[in-house]
Amino acid sequence: MPRAGGSSAAGPEPLEAGRAAAAMRSRLRAPLLFQLFQLLRQLATSPASAQSGDGCGHTVLTPHSGTLTSKNYPGTYPNHTACEWRIQAAKGSSLLLAFGDMDIESSQHCASSFLLLSSLSDGTSHGPYCGNSNPVPNGLVINSSSVTVQFNSTTHRSGRGFLLSYTTSHHPDLISCLDKGTYYNQEQISVFCPAGCKGVAGDIWGNTKHGYRDTSVLCKAAIHAGVILDELGGQLTLSQEKGITLYESAFANGLHSKRGSLSEKRLIFHKACDDTLEAAGFNASSSWHEVNAMGQYKPWTAERVAFSAHGNSWAADPSSETEWLEIDLGGRKNITGIITKGSSDQYNYYVKSYRIFSSRDGKNWKGYRSSSGQDDKVFEGNTDSFQEVSNTFIPPILARYLRIVPQSWNHRIALKVALQGCQVARLRASRPYVPSAPKEVPILTSIPPNHTPIPGVVMNPEKAGSMLLVMLLIGGFVLLSSGLLLLALLCYKKKKTAADLNCSLMKGYPKLESSQVCSSESLQPSSNELTSFPMAGTPLDLSGAHLPDGETKAQQDEVTCPKSLNRSVAMLKLEPRSPSCQMPALTTRQFSLPEAGIELKS
Repeated sequence: MPRAGGSSAAGPEPLEAGRAAAAMRSRLRAPLLFQLFQLLRQLATSPASAQSGDGCGHTVLTPHSGTLTSKNYPGTYPNHTACEWRIQAAKGSSLLLAFGDMDIESSQHCASSFLLLSSLSDGTSHGPYCGNSNPVPNGLVINSSSVTVQFNSTTHRSGRGFLLSYTTSHHPDLISCLDKGTYYNQEQISVFCPAGCKGVAGDIWGNTKHGYRDTSVLCKAAIHAGVILDELGGQLTLSQEKGITLYESAFANGLHSKRGSLSEKRLIFHKACDDTLEAAGFNASSSWHEVNAMGQYKPWTAERVAFSAHGNSWAADPSSETEWLEIDLGGRKNITGIITKGSSDQYNYYVKSYRIFSSRDGKNWKGYRSSSGQDDKVFEGNTDSFQEVSNTFIPPILARYLRIVPQSWNHRIALKVALQGCQVARLRASRPYVPSAPKEVPILTSIPPNHTPIPGVVMNPEKAGSMLLVMLLIGGFVLLSSGLLLLALLCYKKKKTAADLNCSLMKGYPKLESSQVCSSESLQPSSNELTSFPMAGTPLDLSGAHLPDGETKAQQDEVTCPKSLNRSVAMLKLEPRSPSCQMPALTTRQFSLPEAGIELKS
């Protein structure tokens, strides 16, 4: 069996060698044009950005930007090496290249060691370049979306090689990874940093809280401050302010800054969402309960993880990759960064690396991945037990729960943690507003430049519109209430005037029912107005049965009422009717003149 297996394993080797030799002979016999076609097809099927050769140095290639160097940069590049990089951007775009450094040993026509740029799409080439000066100080624009960079070295004595960065033509303010703050005189600086500057040699002094010395390289300081991500690069905006006496060192986002002395100016990076987030609760997979030699009990529980908790930190028991620490923020937040610390000075416990998981409901967890999106990102942790180490989340994490899973540690898993971020912006739906007048009233959304604010009073411009709308509604309500009150008062006065008029017209007449408005005393007739009427105890009947003798039925139309009665009736603007001289219906009820013995019926 071993012999058979061995023979079967060795059998394909001569066959493969024969096939390779045959392919080699066929390529040698093939015409030159066919070989060129095969080479172009290989380039077309190769990855978008790639490198090959033994002379390649630090390389980060992305479709948007990147950085590449010769081998050993900034040290001396080796002899007899070569490297080829192929840069591919989005189709239809142009490339902008910036030389950060160039130090290639000179030769006649750059025949020995050189750097050559060529574009297969239009057949143009730039170079070869050599020497120790920047060949294109203001950058090189290539009207193509792809370019091939070739570096070749022969026997030489010295030379750092080269540093080259690129981006698309959409970012004409591209700078090199070596540009420093001292290169700029303006207070506000806006530049574009390429991807890959983190691995390029260059010093930085200071930290995010107090600023960076102006002699620091800009792009590397921006990565340290957590403004941009090294894998992607990005637009950078910062300001220059007066320098300080001492710049403290810090470890953040995988970079160490140095401790520096006084400088004329300092670099300030502004971050919009980096407030300290308050935690609503803590949880952990396990906690260590220490009992020392004296029998004293010391808990290392999850509540000890906050920076505000003095003394020891949280520690797991046992320490393994399955342990975790969970932080509840009480609601969804934008989490932009994390600060970790070890146990304390007394105990040399700390976490060297960790992964991050987030959740919105505390049940479904999602790992934080790198910019490539393939694997969970492993963050660099502490190097001792007392210094603080910061890491930035780009893009931010939107979650309520955050879980830290240690990957490596020193002696024991021990942590103190603080999270940075801000509240989630809530978008309010705009309510339609229809103005009462055709002319619109402008709503102030900001304080005018010539306005001097009152000391101690801060007005939020976003709430100015809503405050003005509330004031308008209150004013309208007051005006409407005043109008209704005035209208009610006018109606009351009008009714009172009509009642007084009725009382004046009916003066001298007897009392009406309780539903009338006039009193009986105001309607008593005078004695001289009723002298012509007989004073009978019974009501006077004005019908035809009481006519004097000698008058016939036909003369009833000529019967008239006494003059005094006519005058009284005239006061009421009433006309007596013949032949009975009965009063017209004033109301649905009857009233009488008791002194005259007259009864009026409606």
